[in-house]
Amino acid sequence: MMSVGEGDCAASRGPGVATLVSVNVGLPRDLPWRGRTVRTGVHKRPVPGPVRLRRLNLDGDGQGDLAGHGGEQRAVLVYQTASYRYWERFLGRPLELGAFGENFTVDGLPDDEVCIGDRYRIGSAVVEVTQPRVTCYRVGIEVGDPRMPALLVSHRRPGFYLRVLVEGSVAAGERIEKVADGPDAVTVAEIDALLYLPGHPRNGAARALRVPALSPGWRASLQALLDAPAAAGNPGLTASSPPPAWSGFRDLVVTARHAASASVVALDLADPDAAPLPAAPPGQFVTLRLPGGTVRSYSLCGPPGAAAYRIGVNREPRGAGSAVIHDRVGVGDRLAVAAPRGTFTLQPGSTPVLLVSAGVGVTPLLAMLHALAAGPAPREVWWLHTARDGAHAPFADEVEALLARMPA
Repeated sequence: MMSVGEGDCAASRGPGVATLVSVNVGLPRDLPWRGRTVRTGVHKRPVPGPVRLRRLNLDGDGQGDLAGHGGEQRAVLVYQTASYRYWERFLGRPLELGAFGENFTVDGLPDDEVCIGDRYRIGSAVVEVTQPRVTCYRVGIEVGDPRMPALLVSHRRPGFYLRVLVEGSVAAGERIEKVADGPDAVTVAEIDALLYLPGHPRNGAARALRVPALSPGWRASLQALLDAPAAAGNPGLTASSPPPAWSGFRDLVVTARHAASASVVALDLADPDAAPLPAAPPGQFVTLRLPGGTVRSYSLCGPPGAAAYRIGVNREPRGAGSAVIHDRVGVGDRLAVAAPRGTFTLQPGSTPVLLVSAGVGVTPLLAMLHALAAGPAPREVWWLHTARDGAHAPFADEVEALLARMPA
């Protein structure tokens, strides 16, 4: 498999014949999720025989969240059988076609070969690739794993959307034949990584913006990325924030390690030469490039302005990043770390503060609690936290000690 960063679409420049394995449709319905009701059309199931493909969707299909799904640029969602096999191995269980909310399940057309602007004939219809899939929590509901939105991005298997150039009938078993190449050979996987993975190459964004078929939403995000200062993070995805303290990655050394709960380990990361680290506003995160190349982001949870950055990492089932940190990283090891980033930070003021978290989600709020405890003027603080049990409440003693120091 070629690297996403290569931007080389040579493997798909030929005939590009693939097969439509399944056509899946489903109308929006209400589903219970975490104590509330969610309106979603992510539940898709295969249908037999020819289905009419129209400008906005397939007959019998619909979307519950039209702000994030559907419309002319996202009329059809495509996902590959190769990715199904990959996730079945990863999750250790079978998955039914349509489980990822896709309309077309296809054999072929991998994300790292299909390019934005590629055009295909399927049955009597002609379609064009417009953008990668934008994952949301609803795919986690359908697959039965809340991690799926993040996993689809980090494993570089998002799938992609099509717009309909010529309406027609489509049916499972039909050939998918390429009729035109997208200009500049920007693959689906490459453009997905431009927005969602660390290290956003500006020349890649400029190349992607030259593709006429790119959807307006992605075009706006990439333009924001291109217009930003060189080290300003990704304004296409987040609100504006100050530029990071350094560009790229720098080595920090692990100076301390301890168990914060039965499943969370805490690491202190400091400059190898004991130089002061730039202060990070409470609530920000750092991105680590771990041994083996895995990239993960973790919230800072120590006192702002401390000599070291502290992170807390929960051991996740089959978590590639957490396994490395729990099993392989120790005191004295060096890790490549990007500067603190993020706009979810404690805002100054005198009004009451409500901090709500669960499990390892306590980490950014713990940094805020440290700042509130050390602040010049006391503020009223409400602390609401849930954990599976006492053994799985990270930093519980530290939290209790901080709250005991605060008058309100």
